[in-house]
Amino acid sequence: MLKKTLFQLHWFLGITAGLILSLMGVTGAIYSYDQQILKWINEDSYTVQVPTQQAKLTPSELYQKLISKDNKLEINSITVVNEADASSIVNVKKEGERRGFNLMVNPYDASILPDVKGREFFQFIQQLHRNLTFGPVGKQITAACSLMLIYFVLSGLYLRWPKKHSIKQWLAVKPKLKGRNFIWDLHAVVGTWVIVFYLLFAMTGLYWSYDWWRDGMFKVLGVEKPQQMQAPAGGQKPEGMQGQGRPQNGEKSEGMQGQGRPQNGEKSEGMQGQGRPQNGEKSEGMQAQGRPQNGEKSEGMQGNGFEKGANKAPLSTEQIESILSQTWQGFNQQYKNGYSSITLNIPKTSNGKVELSFVDAEIQHERARNSASYNYTTQNIDNLKLYSDKKLNDKIMSSMLPVHRGSFFGPVWQFVAMLASLAMPLFFITGIMLYLKRRKQKKLTKLAKTQIVPVVTDNNAPTWLVVYASQTGISEQLAWRTASSLQEAKQTTNVKSIQHVTTDDLKSHAQVLWVVSTYGTGDAPDVAVSFSKKIMKQTLDLSHVQYAVLALGSKEYFETYCSFGHEVDAWLNNAGATRLFNTIEVDDANIEDIQKWNQQLANVTHLDLHDIDVAEKTFDTWTLQQRKLLNADSLGQPAYHIELIPQADITWQAGDIAVIQPMNSPDRISQFIEQHSFVNLNSAQIASLKNKDLTHTTGDNTDFESMLETLKPLPAREYSIASIPKQQQLQLVVRLAQDKEGEYGLGSGWLCQHAPLNENIELRIRTNEAFHLIDDNRPILLIGNGTGIAGLMSLLQQREDLGYTENWLVWGERQRAKDHFYQQQLEAWQHSGLLSRLDLVFSRDQESCKYVQDQLMHAATDVKAWVERGAVIYVCGSVQGMASGVDQALKDILGETLLDELREHDRYRRDVY
Repeated sequence: MLKKTLFQLHWFLGITAGLILSLMGVTGAIYSYDQQILKWINEDSYTVQVPTQQAKLTPSELYQKLISKDNKLEINSITVVNEADASSIVNVKKEGERRGFNLMVNPYDASILPDVKGREFFQFIQQLHRNLTFGPVGKQITAACSLMLIYFVLSGLYLRWPKKHSIKQWLAVKPKLKGRNFIWDLHAVVGTWVIVFYLLFAMTGLYWSYDWWRDGMFKVLGVEKPQQMQAPAGGQKPEGMQGQGRPQNGEKSEGMQGQGRPQNGEKSEGMQGQGRPQNGEKSEGMQAQGRPQNGEKSEGMQGNGFEKGANKAPLSTEQIESILSQTWQGFNQQYKNGYSSITLNIPKTSNGKVELSFVDAEIQHERARNSASYNYTTQNIDNLKLYSDKKLNDKIMSSMLPVHRGSFFGPVWQFVAMLASLAMPLFFITGIMLYLKRRKQKKLTKLAKTQIVPVVTDNNAPTWLVVYASQTGISEQLAWRTASSLQEAKQTTNVKSIQHVTTDDLKSHAQVLWVVSTYGTGDAPDVAVSFSKKIMKQTLDLSHVQYAVLALGSKEYFETYCSFGHEVDAWLNNAGATRLFNTIEVDDANIEDIQKWNQQLANVTHLDLHDIDVAEKTFDTWTLQQRKLLNADSLGQPAYHIELIPQADITWQAGDIAVIQPMNSPDRISQFIEQHSFVNLNSAQIASLKNKDLTHTTGDNTDFESMLETLKPLPAREYSIASIPKQQQLQLVVRLAQDKEGEYGLGSGWLCQHAPLNENIELRIRTNEAFHLIDDNRPILLIGNGTGIAGLMSLLQQREDLGYTENWLVWGERQRAKDHFYQQQLEAWQHSGLLSRLDLVFSRDQESCKYVQDQLMHAATDVKAWVERGAVIYVCGSVQGMASGVDQALKDILGETLLDELREHDRYRRDVY
């Protein structure tokens, strides 16, 4: 139930938030390389021709030349980059730009370079990524989607978590898969590749979305949250801060002293301290502007409007040039570690210091900046703070943008993170495709059950009664499809299960079609037992009825093939009903037999009936992961525990059936080739024999291709499933059958002997509604023997998952010492209380053999008490001996009438073979 709920929520939120997350992913990938792209398309702005034997202008010289050209120019900061061909950046005050405007300047002659193009585009991309350009409302939407992304990652991991792991299973895309299986595989495997990245994106992205999340990150990483900047009383901003505004989220920015925001949010390597930091990060170079921690004033705060007695007289151009010259020369003489770029903030008042920030020669990432104050009065570097000296937790919290985009971990990680971000639409597209395919499948399933289309019927035509008797659901599907075919021919139909058919129904209908299966060794389906006993025993006059019978069975039970269908036909004929045509037999839901039924019906009714839409039996690919002998040295035949892993998203219910397509062993194929003297066969021809029935060949074909056309496919084999989907593997209990000549059974030989481990197995799930678990907490009585433990184990697994503990298991085998299948699991369930009662019967451990039916008779009083309390009885195992013996024991205990009532009300359910 938990897994189902998580899955439903997963796809619902995926459809809801998938498109927005896709947009955020693509825009985030583009924006993560904004500076590289800007430099690439603005080469004339970022690079210059390097003159021979000429050094770059110092900040003082740049300042002097720019002011001489335009004495009204108000410069906030100057950035010099060490690379010879890199331009310098000058941030100036400009009307309408709160953070100032960046001029790209030739560092050799102070000429103004072309403006950087494309900044408006990246500003738009940034806003689209952060808030969809919808402001605060959009910000809340993207924040909610980031939370959903965390849920997608965690729930997706849980939903595909296998019980046993392999690198290939987790990380290998399987291109040979087709259709929905390939889409699911792509969704799940690629999702596993990007799990770490998406968790990182979401958890760091929320840093800018919610105060409570950001506060939590500071607490978890043990970093003291910076105090927000506060203006002096009266609301007046301190000098040097005009036009700068409050940093995002109250954080301080590196080198923001009096500089102004770069145009359109642009940042460059050498821009430290020039604009509002992206994403609200704090830098160490803000020491002269923000409120110091714990209320203390820092040395660099003199002259910014906070310190009493500070000299607020503005500096002249000559003074600024002198201060910049002293700072440049003094800092370069005293700091020997080198840098790739440095930013000097232009002092506004004579406070004795110049604030600067710089980037190491080996750049760690775009926010790895150092800061310092240079005291030009004492000619010393003060308050030097190096990024490399920070602890890792401080680095993370002061560099949230690089962590978010991946550059914090290096260029390789950033590139892979960009690819992961670009892959975001893949999950939305594949998720939508899976959802649509799931809806289509549900619709087809519903149509298979109802198959009624809205058509105008002929009111003068008599109503067709279509009766079905189904054990596994195939007869029911065919009945509804037959009804649909008739309705398309404007006929009125009434479809009923045989258990609900009354004598009045038979008397009031002149045309009746019967679609009935034979179960076990010639038995009527459980739902038909009451009809067989009550109505078929009556002497009725059905001379007014025309009828036809479609009988389903399996030729493997040749003595009782389609016997119940023939019983119905004989009963109707004896009651005077007129047969429209002879009974059509269907071997293992053979399509040709079913179409023969439709053709015969069309011939006798003279109606234009469309072919019945019968889905081909397609198999999924599974991997044989484990095979373990359960009963070494047993008196009986070996029984194996089989584990298979799906290669796609396949689900089933407790009580369902695994249909296996067996294959021939290499030895059997070699014998066949030798027997028919086929020589020089290629690998494809040899492989084509793998799933063919090589025991019965027709004709005297000596040509391989002609012979191949005559070979029928090997018949499928069915096994009760012992596990539930939550266990992430399909478990079977298979008895290795062996005849007197030593030949292994077709299916058991393939699974237990011939198929190598890690071999692909063709398997499909057959829904077995007649053996499904009830969805409430009524008691259940589970009865079985031998490999029938499989079907009962799946029911118990599901009951454990639901928390229902009124479960009584009666199970038998030969010897306790050799044949006690799943002993540890059953004893654990008994100890935990899941099994409120466990009765084990080992027939060969006693002088006179005792079986499960004998144990039921011994516990007859308790069986009655459980049934009176509403218990549902489940029987799984061999039909010969056990199932018939249990059926007789229950009749003796409960009475035949009560047992029939239990059967009619789905309280007596069987999966016998």
